[in-house]
Amino acid sequence: MHKVDLNCDMGESFGSFVVGNDDALLDFITSANIACGSHAGDPSTMKKTVRKALEKNVAIGAHPGLPDLQGFGRREIKISPEETYDLVVYQIGALQAFVKSEGGKLQHVKPHGALFNMAAKDPALAEAIAEAVYKVEPELILFGLSGAELVKAGKKIGLRAANEVFSDRTYQHDGTLTSRLEKNALITDHEMAADQVIRMVKENKVKTIQGQDISIQAETVCIHGDGESALEFARSIPEALKKAGIQVEPIGEFLGR
Repeated sequence: MHKVDLNCDMGESFGSFVVGNDDALLDFITSANIACGSHAGDPSTMKKTVRKALEKNVAIGAHPGLPDLQGFGRREIKISPEETYDLVVYQIGALQAFVKSEGGKLQHVKPHGALFNMAAKDPALAEAIAEAVYKVEPELILFGLSGAELVKAGKKIGLRAANEVFSDRTYQHDGTLTSRLEKNALITDHEMAADQVIRMVKENKVKTIQGQDISIQAETVCIHGDGESALEFARSIPEALKKAGIQVEPIGEFLGR
């Protein structure tokens, strides 16, 4: 039977200002990527989100991003591998402390936004992130764009690295995501998104915006929590996967070394 993890970016609010539908989304996903205060989030939000995830038995991951609150971590910033290492260690440590203090255990690390996309193409940045994760805790799972540099760097250093695919994003011919600056970057129809996910999981293929099929490996699927239709996607995709004979589980339960 095919198995896959469903993850969602969360805790991207500030204090009493709430963004998205984190509470409701936690009922449908298996892994939560919680912002660590750099691109979004703050200590109070981190604590609250960790507690909610633990209450609903959702596995927790750190979601480190570039220090860019105004740009929500989605703008590229020129950053050295050494700075990247320090930034990732710092953010993992912050979230790990909240998880431990609430009686939980950190499962994974998934870089956010521009940092994620930069590390998909830049081997030096990818290696810095992988080293940071490994040095903090070698049992952590590193999420990276399917088949890209971050997954390679994670496996090279000895981490379990999960190939991540996206339910609500379109793909380019080289396997990268279409830039959000492009009008066709997002998939807004939940049935189309579900069909794309099922094909990626069962056939290891995705159709690019250029109209060609490329190979892809899907071990964890991202549902963005800040989209207008995020809750609709979160409800419909697990149901569609089940009907297609695909089992949804936290990545730590089935990803081997």
